[in-house]
Parts: sequence; C-alpha cells; structure tokens
Amino acid sequence: MTRIKTPKSISEWNSFGKDYLPGHLGLEILSVKPDELLARMKVQLNLCAPNGLLHAASVVALADTACGYATINSLPNGAIGHATIELKINFIGTALEGDVSCLAKLVHKGRTTQVWDAEVSVDETGKKIAHFRCTQIILWPKGSTQK
Repeated sequence: MTRIKTPKSISEWNSFGKDYLPGHLGLEILSVKPDELLARMKVQLNLCAPNGLLHAASVVALADTACGYATINSLPNGAIGHATIELKINFIGTALEGDVSCLAKLVHKGRTTQVWDAEVSVDETGKKIAHFRCTQIILWPKGSTQK
C-alpha cells in the first residue's frame, strides 16, 4: 500500500470519491481545514428508506466519509492511510427533502489513532439530525518505526 494522495482543492476533493460510494451517494465537499471538514448530501429517493425518511445508513455514510476525508487531510508525516475502527451515531431527527450537511471536527490527533466528532443537520432549518463519533486507526508502511 502506498500513501494516499491528499487532494489539494475542493474540486480535487469532490473528484476523489466520484467512482466510489461517496460519488454514488452524491456527497459534495464544501470546505476542508486542518481540523475540520464540511460535506453535503441532497436527500433523494435512493437515499431513503421505504417509509420515505432518510435512511440511517445514508447518514452514517455522509458522516463517516466526512470524518474519513478529514483524517486523510490530517495524516501525520510518513503515514500512508487510515481505516475506521469504531463508530457510533445517535439519531435525533430526520430529513424528508432538501440537503443535509455534516461538519466533522477533530477531537484527538495521535500517531496511531484520531477521534472525530460530526454533526449532521438539515440545511434549510439548521435542525440537528445526528451526532456521530468515530475512531480512525493510522496506517504506516510495513516495517515502519514511525508508529
């Protein structure tokens, strides 16, 4: 495994996942800073459950992608990537239409793990619909003493 190439511009971040799950879900990266990332997703039928509500898995994918991309942007020198090793989400609402946004913020930045919190909210009303926390393991080259 070689080091993942960190996108530099918003355009590059949005192209980064276009052929993968983020692209299929229509995720859009709005801003990337050293310790936070803002992403958005349009509520559409293919992201909803049969009851018409935004599917929980869609919200998890938005939050996990935002935190994962933020981790890529915050990798320590010499690290080659990361993987989600734990996540938790509390749903406190839903969305039926419009856009939902996710703001991921760094809680802990270590050499072996990072912890990120994220809030998902409805753009039109600002109503929070989910609180998310994940732990990312930092991946190092095989045989590396950087750990």
